[in-house]
Amino acid sequence: MRTTLLLPQRMLQLTLAIVKPDAVAHPLILQAVHKTIVDNRFLIVRSKDLLWSRQESQRFYQEHSGRFFYQRLVEFMASGPMRAYILAHQEAISFWRSLMGPTKVFRAQHTDPESIRGTFGLTDTRNTVHGSDSTASASREIAFFFPEFSEEHWYRYEEPQLRRESAYYDTKAGVEHRPVDSWTEAD
Repeated sequence: MRTTLLLPQRMLQLTLAIVKPDAVAHPLILQAVHKTIVDNRFLIVRSKDLLWSRQESQRFYQEHSGRFFYQRLVEFMASGPMRAYILAHQEAISFWRSLMGPTKVFRAQHTDPESIRGTFGLTDTRNTVHGSDSTASASREIAFFFPEFSEEHWYRYEEPQLRRESAYYDTKAGVEHRPVDSWTEAD
């Protein structure tokens, strides 16, 4: 199935989204999170599946070193496969964070039960997804997960083209986005 999106004229923003090991271990949850991304008209700029070493997990969460949850988080994030996305949307950071719901699963289940964490989260560590909390964090986190990706190049060349033209997401092909002529849906 191919869904075409007519993209906005306002500048797109990038964010990093991670589907954590607890969700990737359950293909139906991974599929539901992916569907949430697509249904909410995020552009999937890049995507990759990966498995972290303990050292990579420690480097990524270095800012939390010394906090009570640090060791538990490091071990969990190195415990199994993850999926990382670079997502684009007009307000990608705040929009993705609103879809994720509160970090604390108990709070998410009671205040935002339709959120990703409210629906699928197990504990505050095993809360299904991660998202950047600011533009600075998004840039740093994207560079960590996608060192080959040039944010400057994307904003200079790809982002303006995506705003000028419509794009589509091909569910069979994965994360392909290409300019097309008009809004259509086809199989």
